[in-house]
Amino acid sequence: MTDEQLARLIDHTLLRPETTTDQIDRLCAEAQAYNFCAVCVNPLHVARAAGRLAGGTTVVASVAGFPLGAARSAVKREEARRAIEEGAREIDMVVDLGGLIEGQVQRVTDDIRAVCETVHAAGPEHGLKVILETAALNAVQIGQGCHCCVAAGADFVKTSTGFHPAGGATLEAVRLLRQQAPGLGVKAAGGIRDRAAAVAMIEAGATRLGTSSGPAILRGD
Repeated sequence: MTDEQLARLIDHTLLRPETTTDQIDRLCAEAQAYNFCAVCVNPLHVARAAGRLAGGTTVVASVAGFPLGAARSAVKREEARRAIEEGAREIDMVVDLGGLIEGQVQRVTDDIRAVCETVHAAGPEHGLKVILETAALNAVQIGQGCHCCVAAGADFVKTSTGFHPAGGATLEAVRLLRQQAPGLGVKAAGGIRDRAAAVAMIEAGATRLGTSSGPAILRGD
């Protein structure tokens, strides 16, 4: 895989709560320099990132229900709507994790569908990724989460927020997402810090990588 091909699979991510506007500007400059697929930022920073990236090939992704997933569907939907209005092309929403663990399949599906409908109403170029927080789930729960995503019309399943104490992406989780969510993209995120880890995730089935270490990955640091 060439550097250019790898770069187009990376969402250059900065979701820390203490993020400053200068850091957002630097994130966008790095994304342009390396031609990353997207930058992923909190809703507060979407408009600034969209302005910095206007006219280029790197798009803006933002988050809904982040990082807990325990917000009401209407709140997640409004977060997604506002982010898209301000320039986001993609939304990474956090699943109703408690509902998924309880086996509340319809509740989880409806939550995803509410956000999915809002995202897709904005146009065919907009997409929804659903964060399952796989490190906090068993294999059966991960499978159910994938089935909810498929049923609700999501575009991607995603491993992790990167903020849960249980951990981030694993190769096993990525393989399971690929198996259980046919037709959907798979985004691995959380703990991907070097090229070897990035390539391993792709070989396991990831079609997108969420990482704050994109430049280091491509430099081979």
